[in-house]
Amino acid sequence: MQRIDITKPLTDAERPSGPIVLTLGFFDGVHRGHQTVIKRARALADTRHVPLALMTFDVHPSIVYGGADASTFKYLSTLARKEELADQLGVDIFYVAHFTPSFARLAPQEFVDQYLVGLKAVVVVAGFDYTYGPHDVANMALLPQYAAGRFEVVTVPEQTLAGAKISSTRIRTALTAGDVDLAATLLGYDYQTSGTVVHGEARGRELGFPTLNIETPVHEWLPGVGVYVNRVYVQGRWYDGMASVGYNVTFGAGRALTVEINLFDFDAQVYGETVKVAWCHRLRGEVKFVDADGLIKQLQQDEVHSRAFLADHPW
Repeated sequence: MQRIDITKPLTDAERPSGPIVLTLGFFDGVHRGHQTVIKRARALADTRHVPLALMTFDVHPSIVYGGADASTFKYLSTLARKEELADQLGVDIFYVAHFTPSFARLAPQEFVDQYLVGLKAVVVVAGFDYTYGPHDVANMALLPQYAAGRFEVVTVPEQTLAGAKISSTRIRTALTAGDVDLAATLLGYDYQTSGTVVHGEARGRELGFPTLNIETPVHEWLPGVGVYVNRVYVQGRWYDGMASVGYNVTFGAGRALTVEINLFDFDAQVYGETVKVAWCHRLRGEVKFVDADGLIKQLQQDEVHSRAFLADHPW
C-alpha cells in the first residue's frame, strides 16, 4: 500500500496515474461499520480493475471545526494504526489530507472539484453520515449534485448492532466503561494501544508478578480502570498476559494512573521498547486490599482466569 500526504492545493505528484475508486471517511478505529464501507469500495474497484484509494485526515475534524484541543485529543486508532488496518482491508493508496483551517474553508463544490475529481475518482464510496463541510449543504444526498455526472456516488447505509449504530462514539463509551468485549464486537477485532516500556516501582516483582510498566501515548484512548486479559507484542511476537489500569490503591491514595502488564512465560528486560497491547477481556474492577497477601491471592486467581480465557479465544 502506498501512502500519499495531500496538501492544499493538490499537486500533480499527489494525483494517481489513472482512475481510482475512492472511499472517504475519518475512519477512527476502522470499526465494522467502516469495514463495510471499505469492503464495498474494494469490490467496486475490483469490478472496474482500478486501484482502491482511501482518503482520511491527519487530525479529527472537531479540532478545526469544534475547537477541540489537538494536544490532548484521543483517538481509537493513531494514523499509523489506521494505515495498518487499511492495508489489511486491501486499500492500495492511503491518502492523508492535512486538515488545516484553509482546507476546512473549502466550499462543498470546491472540495469535490479539487479533490474528488482532482484525484480521478470514477466512484466515490462513503457512509451515509459522511460530510465534507456543513451537514445541511455537504452531505451524501447532495454529493451527486456536486459530482454532476463526473463520478458515481455509492452511499453505504447505517450499520447496527443490537439495534444501535456501530460508531466510534459508542466504542469510546464502551472502552471508558472498561467493556473491551463490546468494543471488540463493534470493532471486529480486539482493541489495541501502543506504548513504551518504562521503569516503575518494581513492586510487581516483589509480589511474584513482575510487570511491564507501559507509558501510553497521550493521543490513544485507554480502557477504563480495571484488570484485563491481554496479549502484548514485544520483541517480534505476541505474549499472553494480564494488565492493570489503575491507581495502585492498595499501596496508598493519590497515586498516578498506571498501566502495568504481567506477561506469562516472559522474563526479558525490555525497557525503552515500543509494544502493542491488545485488550481481550475485562476480569474485574480495581480493588483496595487490606494487605499484599490479599492482592497476591487475587492475582493468582486472575492469572488462572486469564490463561483460561486466552486458551478459549485463540487468535
